[in-house]
Amino acid sequence: MPESLAVCAWLVAHGTSCLELVAFLFGAVSVYLSVRQKIWSWPTAIVNVGLYSYIFLKAGLYSDAGLQVVYLVLSVYGWYHWLYGGAGHTTLRVSRATRREWVLGLGGGVAAWLLLGSVTSQLQGAAIPWLDAALTATSLVAQWMMTRKIVENWALWILADIVYVPTFLRRGLPLTAALYAVFLVLAVLGLREWWRALREPREPREPADAGRSAAA
Repeated sequence: MPESLAVCAWLVAHGTSCLELVAFLFGAVSVYLSVRQKIWSWPTAIVNVGLYSYIFLKAGLYSDAGLQVVYLVLSVYGWYHWLYGGAGHTTLRVSRATRREWVLGLGGGVAAWLLLGSVTSQLQGAAIPWLDAALTATSLVAQWMMTRKIVENWALWILADIVYVPTFLRRGLPLTAALYAVFLVLAVLGLREWWRALREPREPREPADAGRSAAA
């Protein structure tokens, strides 16, 4: 038996799968790159959410499966926004959430929780639908904040990950639970790193014409 198949067989025997392992790796890499504000966090996130949409469907976590589709859209948006969302279509900088962003985020999160909970609680085979919906809504707000490089996104991820770890263990997804434990550690690091970046002095940008005049 090839070594890769042997590893897959071992994973299946211990309640997980090779697919979950691959999703685990892409997820860990993606969040680590986000902590470092690296643009490659977004394409790796796209692979991660594609794999997890299938994994969560099989586990009966329908809100989380649907969340991956939204993550896909937000990942494409975040990829573009990090590159061109700053002043004058420059690279986006880390910022604090404004009052308007908090109102939009919290209002949208509550609406998403009520909608997802009421829908998924009627589906056969749905696991812990209202808790699943609450975690999904929190994650949606956190991901939206991340696309805009709002530092508070990490605080929301910390809250969500603390609950996600035991939830995935109960649903028979040990690798995913381990991944979210890694996410929790990375979220703490992300909060620290982004807060540090937020407090760094920002050098004023020189007009483009000034640079050309100096060169002349």
